[in-house]
Amino acid sequence: MTSVPLLSMNLPRHVAIIMDGNGRWAQARGLPRIEGHRRGVTTVRTVTEMASELKLDALTLYCLSSENWKRPQAELDFLMHLLQQYLVEERRTIRDQNMRLRFIGRRDRLSEEVLKEIAKTQAISENNTGTELVLAVDYGGRDELTRMARKVAQQVQNGERSIDEITESLVDETLDTAGLPDVDLMIRTGGDIRISNYLLWQISYAELHFTPKCWPEFERDDFQAALDEFAGRQRRFGGLNVGA
Repeated sequence: MTSVPLLSMNLPRHVAIIMDGNGRWAQARGLPRIEGHRRGVTTVRTVTEMASELKLDALTLYCLSSENWKRPQAELDFLMHLLQQYLVEERRTIRDQNMRLRFIGRRDRLSEEVLKEIAKTQAISENNTGTELVLAVDYGGRDELTRMARKVAQQVQNGERSIDEITESLVDETLDTAGLPDVDLMIRTGGDIRISNYLLWQISYAELHFTPKCWPEFERDDFQAALDEFAGRQRRFGGLNVGA
């Protein structure tokens, strides 16, 4: 097992991951697509454990996009079952690792059973002070921005705030990710080079890391490689480095 690097390393505060390639991993092995999702849960455990060890501020995982509802109903039902199972089985681990759980995305299309397990897991971890584990479920970046705009517009219409109060800070405070630092490093597995409507506002200056490995085969060494690459990059945020 690869050792975790020293905490003095230039680590990102917030890592976001697009967990892609579960179905392709399974199909390449002659297995049903759902087996790829099942195997992917093991990788979730691996990266959350490592994020906690490294004391990252936040780890956000793209579990189900708003567009994923177009998939076959049997696959969607299995994904919801897998989410419930994960929350039940990992609840105490999340608590014991001093992690806090947050969900981002819409809630109106999730079942009562899923919402109940979400609430239980959030309640058991709400006083923790370590890494915030953020699960994006029924999430889309455009949908999040639309919901934010509607909320702010309603506040202006109700006389609760003026147009002059609409700033970048207000947008930050109104998004699902309010209180979290911007994403420093976004990782996508599965070989595709795109961001797929993920955290569009929050990744404005994120470093991007794409790997051909599918999510079920993404291991500690792969996470470490992404962190090492991040540590070696120069982040200018639109400016110039001293002496450049």
